[in-house]
Amino acid sequence: MATLILLRHGQSIYNQQNLFTGWTDVDLSQTGEEEALNAGKILKDLSLFPDICFTSWLKRSIHTAQLVLKTLSWEHIDCIKSWKLNERHYGAWQQHDKNKIEKEVGKAHFLAVRRGYDTPPPPLQDSDPRCVENDPKYQHINPHLLPRSESLKDTKKRTIAYYHDSILPKLTADKIVLVSAHGNSLRALVMEIESLSKEEIVSVEIPTGEPMIYRYDEKHRSYHKM
Repeated sequence: MATLILLRHGQSIYNQQNLFTGWTDVDLSQTGEEEALNAGKILKDLSLFPDICFTSWLKRSIHTAQLVLKTLSWEHIDCIKSWKLNERHYGAWQQHDKNKIEKEVGKAHFLAVRRGYDTPPPPLQDSDPRCVENDPKYQHINPHLLPRSESLKDTKKRTIAYYHDSILPKLTADKIVLVSAHGNSLRALVMEIESLSKEEIVSVEIPTGEPMIYRYDEKHRSYHKM
């Protein structure tokens, strides 16, 4: 039976500093590296050796996967990277302290954006140097596809499209698939595979560095969580 392993990257430097990260490409903290290594140990104890790995284009996701595979002594497998697995884009809130933002906008609006389904943060303006169009690695992507901010609904649209195009075919071929990604791109995947409503997803928190393991039954096109 095919297996899907969802893994949120280990703690990042911005997680440690309580900053909104989004598409800001920061690395793992020392704690995050330790979390990634421990995730590898968990998979090793379960004898779960992926056939293929998927990550976002952000280094905290990539480095988490690399540390996991190193721990497994399983670095030979293909690791496919896609910007469609990137974290939700937090727009103008990126690189700002979460507590300060909450004080500025009020708790109700803060929670509607952070935990809600279809409320985005304020977008980046054209002149903002944080716009991803200014990052060379996105120069070949149609700029109309690159966000200035996203709700979870927006994130889900791109993430689930990639899931159906690239990840699900590996599961239907009975593979063990590791997806190393982010809190919100993984919330979008969990929402899809567990058939959660937009009200139910509000309470779902994806912890850093803790593998979430699903068995996929291709015959019934369904998952059950290990």
